[in-house]
Amino acid sequence: MGLTNTILGIIFPLKCLLCGKSGIDLCLECLQDAPSAERESAKWIFPIFDYRHPAIKKSLWLLKYNGRKRLANVFAEIIYGKIMEELAELSVMENFSAPILVPIPLSKKRYRERGFNQTELICRELIKIDKTNKKKNFILEDSILIKPNDTEHQARIKDRTQRLKNISGSFSIQKGSDIKGKNIILIDDILTTGATLSEARKVLRQAGARKIIAFAVAH
Repeated sequence: MGLTNTILGIIFPLKCLLCGKSGIDLCLECLQDAPSAERESAKWIFPIFDYRHPAIKKSLWLLKYNGRKRLANVFAEIIYGKIMEELAELSVMENFSAPILVPIPLSKKRYRERGFNQTELICRELIKIDKTNKKKNFILEDSILIKPNDTEHQARIKDRTQRLKNISGSFSIQKGSDIKGKNIILIDDILTTGATLSEARKVLRQAGARKIIAFAVAH
């Protein structure tokens, strides 16, 4: 695998999508200067970047569909800072303590096709960053929320009503999971209408979760 990556690096040299720096897909420094999400979202959802920005859109595509898993770490670095900002306030004002990171799941079919879940990768990077900082601000539970059945890609459905119908009932709680009274941080990659996160939140609340917030890479 290392030799293959070296050969590919020679044929298709890595360059930052924003500044063109060699050897990296996306500079953390550049990403910090990328445009923030401006479109309106629910108060409990915190999107980071504007998905309409070409480099943000392309980098998310490379992560999801081209296996550029290194990008998960770059996005996690930014999301981690945003989570810390919110936790500083929520932990005091709303007793939002000991939260659980929950990635938006893929169906088994979609997971087999892709070979990984990009939101789970981001969550794992968040845990690594937290450990590097010698903290334990949250724990990861990547099997609490599951997606038993495959659904049409939300991005392919333009009508909001149809998006809601498509995602309705698509998530469930893994048997044996106990989240009663727990605080949850949902992690997703792309926020469009918020239908996916809203459906996940509904299922988690029905299972007894205390308070739920969500972070998305872009909107």
